Amino acid sequence: MGFNALTTYLWGMIISRTPFRISFVGGGSDLAAFYERHPGAVLSTSINQYMYISSHRFFEPNQIRVKYSETETVSSAAELNHPILRVALQRFHLNGIEISSIADVPAGTGMGSSSAFTVGLLHNLHAVSGHNVTKEQLAEEACQLEIEELGEPIGKQDQYGAAVGGLNVFRFMPDGQVITEPLNLNPMLQQELDSNLIMFYTGNQRKASSILAEQKKNTGQSDRFQALKEMTALVDVLAEELKKGNLDAMGSLLHENWEMKKSLAGGISNPAVDQAYETALKNGAQGGKLLGAGGGGFLLFYCPKQSQPKLRQALSNLRTFDFGFEQEGTSIIYPGHQE
Repeated sequence: MGFNALTTYLWGMIISRTPFRISFVGGGSDLAAFYERHPGAVLSTSINQYMYISSHRFFEPNQIRVKYSETETVSSAAELNHPILRVALQRFHLNGIEISSIADVPAGTGMGSSSAFTVGLLHNLHAVSGHNVTKEQLAEEACQLEIEELGEPIGKQDQYGAAVGGLNVFRFMPDGQVITEPLNLNPMLQQELDSNLIMFYTGNQRKASSILAEQKKNTGQSDRFQALKEMTALVDVLAEELKKGNLDAMGSLLHENWEMKKSLAGGISNPAVDQAYETALKNGAQGGKLLGAGGGGFLLFYCPKQSQPKLRQALSNLRTFDFGFEQEGTSIIYPGHQE
């Protein structure tokens, strides 16, 4: 997808805010290697931790400056080293622009930071260009950019979770269509579910691509494919139990999903993660998982609130990370103004 050449001058700043997401069950079924053979599904929620993208008129009208973990100043988007910024800015044909990113959570920790960055960047650039876009459009454009144009071995759940926001079942159809089904839990029930979830940071950051590439390759094996089918089936089971108010089902189904996920590729877990997980189960947690592709990042547990002090003490060597559900998805929180 391309965009017509535009001459746009920013007067003031535009800021997009895009949430990170946590996935509960069904992860891996959003890869084309699976859903093109069998419909996939993921149950996930966006959380109140965000990626912020700001854009502003750059003083030099024929240059582009981008600031992330590095700073680049170039004469054209094609010269950028950052692949997502390069492709996105080439789509919009913008010069004389400065773009910066700030995140509440570091990359490589299993919360979909790369896709939150892509969704937020596209949302910001559409706002710069005066376009009205839907959240689903942003999600699909982000998928196209990351998966088709950059060839990343990732699925579609991160882009949709970040763009749409809220607690949802996402269904991945063989034709590539993604269907969003909000759970719409009773607010008090959702608040209780939120309070029964607790997260710990393992301190390890890693790039998911190598694990996902192996998982994609392994999907062709009958036993791995069957495991993914069973993980996908857990999505509807968990959704129905939550709607009925059986929140404790989250613990047992998270555990079942985690045990199957570890069989999909090497490197998903490691001895330190396994030890922390077993300690958690002995100290109040009813189930959990490592977020993202695996290898490090955040451990999520379902643990009734009254048992959480004991769990925190047992895992005192790990940092507790506070979070909550959010409903909005990607948004423009500061619209600036244009002339």
